[in-house]
Amino acid sequence: RALASRMDAPTGMNPADFAGMRAALLVRMGEGDAARALVQDVDAANYTPLLTQAALDAFVATGDITGICPAVAIQGGVRKDAEWTIARGICASFGGEGAAGMTQLDRAMNRGIWPKIDVLLAQKYAGAAGKARRAVNIEWDGVTDMNPWRYALTIATGLEPPAGLMKDAAPRYDYVTATAPMVGLPARAAAADRAAAAGVMSGQAMVDLYSQIYALNDISDESATRADQLQAAYAGDGAAARLAAIRQLWDGAADSQRRYGRQVLTAYAAARLPVNDDMANDAPELIASMLTAGLDRNALRWAPVADTGGQAWALLTLAAPERNGSVSAGSVESFYGDDNSDEYRKSRFLLAGLAGLGRIDAAATQSLASKLEVDLTKQSNWTRAISGAAEVNNAALVAMLAGLGMQGEGWDKMTPRYLYHIVSALNRVGLGAEARMIAAEAVARG
Repeated sequence: RALASRMDAPTGMNPADFAGMRAALLVRMGEGDAARALVQDVDAANYTPLLTQAALDAFVATGDITGICPAVAIQGGVRKDAEWTIARGICASFGGEGAAGMTQLDRAMNRGIWPKIDVLLAQKYAGAAGKARRAVNIEWDGVTDMNPWRYALTIATGLEPPAGLMKDAAPRYDYVTATAPMVGLPARAAAADRAAAAGVMSGQAMVDLYSQIYALNDISDESATRADQLQAAYAGDGAAARLAAIRQLWDGAADSQRRYGRQVLTAYAAARLPVNDDMANDAPELIASMLTAGLDRNALRWAPVADTGGQAWALLTLAAPERNGSVSAGSVESFYGDDNSDEYRKSRFLLAGLAGLGRIDAAATQSLASKLEVDLTKQSNWTRAISGAAEVNNAALVAMLAGLGMQGEGWDKMTPRYLYHIVSALNRVGLGAEARMIAAEAVARG
């Protein structure tokens, strides 16, 4: 949200370059739609080279190749690289100059400036416009990898990329697929788990996707089975049946990342379950699922069955909007005693989250930090920067620095010290809800 918001550029920086830098980062994060909205908010006449490239990448990331055409029309032949040459050919075709556009693409093919498969895909895409329609046969023989342009042109022309190329493809393609309106619903559902786990899709968007699948009788693959399970999670005959359906969705995930995506999917269904002692063992995962959608007050209904020192208790202690009094060191020690995570990561994250939220006193923090062998006070350039941003109440800068401190591929790369500073700084600048959800997610996924 910080990256996509309207903000003044730092002193001395071109505002268009600032927009370009933010859009480029959004693309790298998998947020192509947000990046596209950001670059479209700037008049194409004001594009700088940096913003032009970011815009091109954003339109490719959403399969909306012609979105760059206003910038192409204004800048013309200012660039001579392969991407720009292909874009000019496509835009000419869609601008009513079909013959000229196809000629440019033919010339690109003859000069060998781009792989043959990519130019053929561009010709197929451009051939859909105007009178210069041309039948282009796409052969994937000899193609060994995928790239953003290749994928964007493939789905934009209604083709399906070969399964062999997508088997080990980077997660970024799942992020595109899950939100691409031109892709079939089963393919979108298959990609949605990773997209949800990365925050690219919300729980509500996941439910909307599966609702469409459930409503169609001609879909009978695994996505239809999951749609049936989701319907049972909402409207099954009794709480036990609904819980069983939720667990089927969780347990059907291929790995821990996709399982977390399924928890995003079931957030609202979990919030509808009644609280009772029979489900106490499932409370930690149900609470974690609810918190993926920020449903903290729904999750707090489970406090009566959350034993002090258990994971359900830890998640609720971090997620509660308000708390009277500090958490005792004994409660955290009880959690630590039952912690079987690698290197007691969950316990360390719990301490960091509580300290960052100010929910444990200094003496208890120091004692537990010594026992858990963590140092929350050690300083670095980054800790000084995020603390300084919090001191002057610069919420946008705190958000960006928090992202800078969370670049690891998983929670196993996060340190308690960084988590403490992220949670503390967010809380201090009025982003308490985000701070609480990050702290709770760290313990849930640690």
